[in-house]
This record gives sequence, C-alpha cells and structure tokens, in this order.
Amino acid sequence: MEELRLAWARVPGGAGAGAGAGRAARRAVAWDLLRVLLAQEGWPDAILSNPCARCGGPHGAVQVSGAPWRAAVSYAGGAAVAAIHPDRATRFAVDAEVLADPVRDQAGGAPGGLLRWVRVEAVLKADGRGLRGDPDAVVIEETAAGWRAWMPPEPTTYAGREVDGPPGILVAVAVAAPL
Repeated sequence: MEELRLAWARVPGGAGAGAGAGRAARRAVAWDLLRVLLAQEGWPDAILSNPCARCGGPHGAVQVSGAPWRAAVSYAGGAAVAAIHPDRATRFAVDAEVLADPVRDQAGGAPGGLLRWVRVEAVLKADGRGLRGDPDAVVIEETAAGWRAWMPPEPTTYAGREVDGPPGILVAVAVAAPL
C-alpha cells in the first residue's frame, strides 16, 4: 500500500452539503483532487467517470481511463478525501468518517464501533456492494501491517490500514490484489 496517494480538501457548504448543487460541488472538489494526484504521477490527461454498475447513471464508483491507476473518494465532516492506487490492485476503496458525530452517537453509534465501521465500509466499497452488502459478513483480522478482511465464502482478501487524513476524520483504505 506504499503506492497509495491521498489528498483532501474542504467542500463548499461544509458538512451539510449533501443534496443537489452541494453534491455536485463536493464531487467537483474530489475529482479535482484526483486529477492533481494523477497528474503528479505523470497522467495529466487521465479521464474520470463514475457510471453506476446497475443503471449506468453518473453516481457509481470512480473509474480512471488513460492511466494505470484506480481512484476512490469519500466524504466526511465537510471534507472530500480522494485516493489513487496503481491498478494492479484488483479492487480499491477509501472510507472516511468524522470522529465526533453527535447525531450518530445519539442514534447508538456506528455498528461495532467507529474503527470497525470505517474498515467495513472501505471493504464493502472495494467489493462493489457498498452498503447493499452485509456489514456483519465482513471478517476483520489485525495484522502487523494493519488489518486484513474478507467476506466468506468469497475468496478475495483485502489488505487494509488507517491513513492520515483531515483533522477529526478517520480514514481507512482497503486494497485487493491478485494472489
């Protein structure tokens, strides 16, 4: 995971920018971050898209064309977090969650605790299921380099770790590579 590149920035409208124009503005910030990261790696002409795997609409996982990299984004606490990883990883995702969220805490907190939740979401995003997947099906095991995860009976194993991100935000990355 040493080849991971990560960047973050504040999004217009802060934490409440989730609907309509706010959603487009935060996506623009995240994609600008991805373009900068790709340009820094020598791929300034890479093309980003995000077709939904189910309907084809522009709201799916970010895809990179014209560069040997995978891309991922997450939003938390008014920040956009963008990451790229070489495309020899077969699957890759990032998830970010604010450390202190009174609404989440009042509702009972994150299932299994915040650390487990951010790891599980990164794995489910990398897998392509997102929150359509069963968070309880994700098995996480600590390792010397971070953690690894899998979802029985699937054979794919994800290497994961937490990475430095914006202040007050927990960021986890999950990567699956060919064996």
